[in-house]
Amino acid sequence: MTRTMRQTDDRQYGTAAGTLRRVQLGNALSAFGSGFTTPYMFVYVSQVRGLGSMTAWLVFTVFALAALVALPLGGRGIDRYGARPVLVAGAVVAAAGALAFGHATGAAHVLMGAFLFGAGVATVQPALATLIVRCSTAATRAHSFALQFTLVNLGMGVGALIGGQIVDVHRPGSLTLLFTIEAVMFLVLAAVTGTVRLPRSASVAVPAPVAVPAAGGRAAAAPRADFRSLLRDKAMVRICVLAALIFFTCYGQFESGVAAYATDVVGTAPSVLGLALGVNTLTIVLLQMIVVRMTASRRRSTAIAATGVVWLAAWAAAAVAGLVRADAAVATVAMLSVYVLFGVGEALLAPTLGPIIADLAPAHLLGTYNAAYSLVKQVAVAMGPAAGVLLVGAGLSGAYVLALGGCTVLIVVLALRLRRQLTPAQDNAVQPARLVAGPPALERIDRAEVLAA
Repeated sequence: MTRTMRQTDDRQYGTAAGTLRRVQLGNALSAFGSGFTTPYMFVYVSQVRGLGSMTAWLVFTVFALAALVALPLGGRGIDRYGARPVLVAGAVVAAAGALAFGHATGAAHVLMGAFLFGAGVATVQPALATLIVRCSTAATRAHSFALQFTLVNLGMGVGALIGGQIVDVHRPGSLTLLFTIEAVMFLVLAAVTGTVRLPRSASVAVPAPVAVPAAGGRAAAAPRADFRSLLRDKAMVRICVLAALIFFTCYGQFESGVAAYATDVVGTAPSVLGLALGVNTLTIVLLQMIVVRMTASRRRSTAIAATGVVWLAAWAAAAVAGLVRADAAVATVAMLSVYVLFGVGEALLAPTLGPIIADLAPAHLLGTYNAAYSLVKQVAVAMGPAAGVLLVGAGLSGAYVLALGGCTVLIVVLALRLRRQLTPAQDNAVQPARLVAGPPALERIDRAEVLAA
């Protein structure tokens, strides 16, 4: 009888490992679709559709505006209805946006497609993060987030490689095909995640906090599931400020400011930039699981500070490339090393930021916290290209490198100061296995299942 009941539970709820595998697979496939189009969005709008560079930059601004609109709603939706339906809705909206974007010919239609696409992607990100948290334990969470990051980079790298063989700026239909493939991949993500059977612990809705009688017989107000509760969390506010600086300094410069610096100042050929992006992806894929093991018993704040140190070396290499640009071979090696060092820093971040957010968030605000983190990321990434391209385009390449190098120093300082705001558990200063409630045998099973994912 016990065996029959267990089989019934498995059929009804599934296992954490099985759910996580399907979520990670769907995420990798959607990243594969995004890899087809991400490198070509600016060229598609400005040249292929002939709408000019101003409209192309407006597209990226619209992405940020869409995130500002969608993320607060998405966070509340996750906390109220669960991550799975919100993820499915976001994936469908993203698919509609990609399809509209790829078939649009006028500026208004392009911007409308960009808004839908940005809103959909912005909704998907915190929902995915919430599902990963729900299907992992304190001991396996860092590995789960790192695996997600690895699969996303691998998917985007392979997609970009294949997309590069299809794209032809003289044939608009080739770009339309790429955006259609991306739309299909988002629908695949919706299908894969929409049919998962969540484990019992993840499928049961988190109840709203019950009002507790206060002194004098009055009922104390229950915590509200909104951003005001989040803003009262000093540790969360500090990690958001640090995350904004991180995403502005690296991800916001990756395909804009650094690319402009490499081509306009160093004289790097576009083909070398393509190689550099491939080297960055390869670095992440090769190092990620090694870095997870290295950081498993170390403070997360230390790993973030180490990221700042590595990125400082990357900007130093960029400065060297600018100084020795007359020697093409040396300058090329220096620029390639920039992308390698960026990849090392990204690998250090993957198992740290997501788990910190998960540990900071109250159970009934997990979606809101993940949405706030995604919002900070989207805005910082949107602001990065404007600052980078503006400085490089104005001939202030030296000031650009110095400013971004200073940002990495600030990352180190803020990461070490963040340690004061985190508990030892949140900073991974104690072994996660000691924090998991329940029988040790259950924790061992969960860990084995998620590692197998």
